[in-house]
Amino acid sequence: LDLGCGTGASTAALLAAAPYARVTAVDASAGMLERAAEKSWPEGVAFVHAPVEELAGRLNPRSYDAVFAGYLFRNLTDPDKALDLVRGLLAPGGRLAVHEYTLGGSPVHRAVWNAVCAAIIQPAGRLAGDAGLYRHLRRSVVEFDTAPAFAGRLRRAGFTDVRVLPLPGWQTGITHTFTGRTGEEA
Repeated sequence: LDLGCGTGASTAALLAAAPYARVTAVDASAGMLERAAEKSWPEGVAFVHAPVEELAGRLNPRSYDAVFAGYLFRNLTDPDKALDLVRGLLAPGGRLAVHEYTLGGSPVHRAVWNAVCAAIIQPAGRLAGDAGLYRHLRRSVVEFDTAPAFAGRLRRAGFTDVRVLPLPGWQTGITHTFTGRTGEEA
């Protein structure tokens, strides 16, 4: 299950890692899904237009071995509700991977993020004619959970074996991948 699949870049990456997987790719944006549908996909890939928060009853419970969500949770109004839903969709022992902008918690990480936004990301957004989107990006990262707080959120939602993997390079302390799994009782 690929949550927040956008134009299908994450779906393609998942298929590159697991070419024979069946993937249900979900996004709330019809425009993004239209762009994804224009690409060539193997059998076994299905796209669903729905906000994550509204998936209950649309997908079969306990039927997914793995769920991936990229750059999604900081944009949700109720991340806890979404995590409960995801946990219910995973088969016993199922795995969750979340890739997200989450600051590491250090004032240095926040300063680096704000400097990168001020010097590069927001000016690029103005040049591209989409300044509001990049202001939202900066603000959503600063206002969302730190990496330790999001890991705690995963544990409170019932995920076990939670790991926090920072990206290397200048993104260390800014972007993390979180992994966890359901127990035997999903």
